[in-house]
Amino acid sequence: MTLTKSKYYFEALDNYPYSLPDCLEALNYALSYDPEDADSLCLMGRIYSEILIDYEKAKLYFEEAMQCDVTNLNVPQYYIKCLLDNEDFHEAEKLIRYSLKIKGIDKSAIWLHRSLLSEKRGSLTNALKFLNEAEKHCFTSCNLDLVRDRRKFIKSKMPKKKQIKKKKETK
Repeated sequence: MTLTKSKYYFEALDNYPYSLPDCLEALNYALSYDPEDADSLCLMGRIYSEILIDYEKAKLYFEEAMQCDVTNLNVPQYYIKCLLDNEDFHEAEKLIRYSLKIKGIDKSAIWLHRSLLSEKRGSLTNALKFLNEAEKHCFTSCNLDLVRDRRKFIKSKMPKKKQIKKKKETK
C-alpha cells in the first residue's frame, strides 16, 4: 500500500457512507494507483451492495478483492453479508467455512453471519446453536450484547410450546 493510495483509500473510507460523491472520487483515485488493492475493491463492493443494492456488481468487486488478497480480514464479512442479502446461500456457506480458517479474522462476526444464514433458511434451532459459537468468540461487551440481542430476537420468533395442564381428577 503506497502512501498516496493509502491517503485516497482512507479519505474514501472516511466519507463512506455520508458523502458518496467524495467517497467515490477518492476511491477511484485509490484504485487508479493500485487496481488490485483488496480493501479498495471491498469498499467499492460495499457501495454497490449496501447503497446501490446492486448485488451482482458488488459480487464482482468482492470476488476480485478475494482474488487479489485471499487472507484479507475485511472482505469476507462484507462479501458474506452481500451473498446473504442476495439469497446466495450456498456460496455464503462456502465462504463462511473458508473465512473461519483465516488467521486473525473476527470469528464472532462470521459465526453471527452463519446464524443469520440458518435463520434465513428457516432453521431457528441451528441459528441459536451458531449464536452459541459466536458468543464463545466475543471479546468485547458490544459484540456480546449484539449476540445476546440476536438470540433474544430469534427466540421470540420460535413457536411457543403449548403447555397442557393436567387436571387432577377429584373423586
